[in-house]
Amino acid sequence: MIRLTREQVREVDRLAIQRYHIPGIVLMENAARAATDVAWEMLGRRSGRNVLVLCGGGNNGGDGLAIARHLHNRGTRVLVHTTIDPHVYDGDALANWEIVDRMALPRASRDGINKLIVGGGFDLIIDAVFGTGLATAPRPPFVMLAEAACLSRSPVLAVDIPSGLDCDTGLPLGPCIRATRTVTFVAEKMGFANPEARGCLGEVTVGDIGCPRELIEEVARPKEENE
Repeated sequence: MIRLTREQVREVDRLAIQRYHIPGIVLMENAARAATDVAWEMLGRRSGRNVLVLCGGGNNGGDGLAIARHLHNRGTRVLVHTTIDPHVYDGDALANWEIVDRMALPRASRDGINKLIVGGGFDLIIDAVFGTGLATAPRPPFVMLAEAACLSRSPVLAVDIPSGLDCDTGLPLGPCIRATRTVTFVAEKMGFANPEARGCLGEVTVGDIGCPRELIEEVARPKEENE
């Protein structure tokens, strides 16, 4: 089984864009569609279900915004919460925010979000706050979001990696989302092999985002084999 480190994940993305000319927005869209399929399965493939999507400020948040759009189009009642002021988004995440904004998808206010997570009775909560790039302990308000998600009885789908979990070690960097399922992209992450990560990961599904198989195998090989 291929497992990638944080550095290797970045290298796959970089080479997919630079060498193979796959636009970053295409990779994000493919990731969102893969995650949407898993979310739809968790919802019993039924429209009218209630979903809360927690979106951070980076590309993981951009994935979440795109997932919210796709779930809305499948008939789901989606509520979006951004942990940052949306004006801070840039690049591909900004493109997805602008689409969500034009679609006028409902947004959850920052005031009372923790109480909403705990008592909202959502059929699914989607964790798209932090991705594999997180390497230091997350700061408030995420700490309270993670605590609220742990208290909630709603199932949780983590996008790429549960927010707060270290990609390389599989250990929490602080308060961490405990997912029912994780849809991770390209390949499992190195830290997923750590038995201590299982309580945060739940069931793991690898989502294809369109990166060439040869590229993934190349990056995963030890450096001396590529020289």
